[in-house]
Amino acid sequence: MKSIRNTTQRPIRVPLPRGKKLHLGPGKISEIGTPAADHPPLKALVEAGDIEILADSERHVDSTTVTEGGRASTQGYRSGAKAPRGGDR
Repeated sequence: MKSIRNTTQRPIRVPLPRGKKLHLGPGKISEIGTPAADHPPLKALVEAGDIEILADSERHVDSTTVTEGGRASTQGYRSGAKAPRGGDR
């Protein structure tokens, strides 16, 4: 597997073999199959500078869950939120 990163500030559609497309947001990283890296339309995006192909070691360093504002993303329980009322009303 190879990793690719969108280097633009806009979402792009990456053409893959067999007519498939990968939707990749700005600055996002995704994995593609090794044979897909040799696909001519994908190579054209690499040459244009819209995407870059990363080594596996680079992907693990750059894949953080910090959002644009600098805060780590949270999941699960939100403090201060009330539970919905249940029962027969």
